[in-house]
Amino acid sequence: MKKIFYLTVLPALLTAPAMAEYSDEQFQSEVLEGLDLISVRENIDMPAPAKGELGLDVYQTTDAGYNPDIKLYIPTTMYVRAGGGLNLPFATDKAKVGDKEFSSSGSWTTQIGLGWNLSSYVRAEIDFQESTFNFSDLEDVQANYQTVGGMLYFDFARRYVQTGDITYRRKFVPFMGLGVAAGAYKFDGANGANGFVIAAPRATLGFNVMLTDLIGIDIMYQYQMMIGNGFGWNVNSSGVDNISNILASFRVNF
Repeated sequence: MKKIFYLTVLPALLTAPAMAEYSDEQFQSEVLEGLDLISVRENIDMPAPAKGELGLDVYQTTDAGYNPDIKLYIPTTMYVRAGGGLNLPFATDKAKVGDKEFSSSGSWTTQIGLGWNLSSYVRAEIDFQESTFNFSDLEDVQANYQTVGGMLYFDFARRYVQTGDITYRRKFVPFMGLGVAAGAYKFDGANGANGFVIAAPRATLGFNVMLTDLIGIDIMYQYQMMIGNGFGWNVNSSGVDNISNILASFRVNF
């Protein structure tokens, strides 16, 4: 029995260090092989499997939870807008010529602006607007306004929503705005009311529809209380007039 024991156990004990040394080298080789492959891969969305069974098991865990159908939205800091709109005659004061009054007709406004997203609900914006007024029953006579304004906008819903680690944009966001503007206006023709004008307040109410992650359309109603030299010809040296527009503009975030 002792001879049988020595013949079976002793060879196993003698070869054990060699087997342990081989397993250790195999372990190190597979890990290093995986590390070398990952270290040379840069700017990739998904890591490629590392060579070697051990490397594959270790590095595939970085792919946990990946879903190619999920699109992440990164909140932006600033935006630009450009657009225009039409004057609303029924919500705009009539121009005066002596004792006669004339409604606006075929009048329009263009707008460009630069804005900052202060939070998910608040935006600040400076803009330039140019308005051209025509009047019913008055041919070849126009009025022109050019103003620079500052607005503070309040969104009624978060522009972006975070669910866990995923942030996505909201497609429809209603908003309101409040601000002031100042500039110059001119009524063509003799004795036209020309000069400096202040729009205080300027107020808006509208909604934004996002077409992509960065580009959207704003549709809004704009009210301005114009303080200046009157609205028309042969009018008082000072006056307050109400002007309303409906505007549409593209908003591009960056």
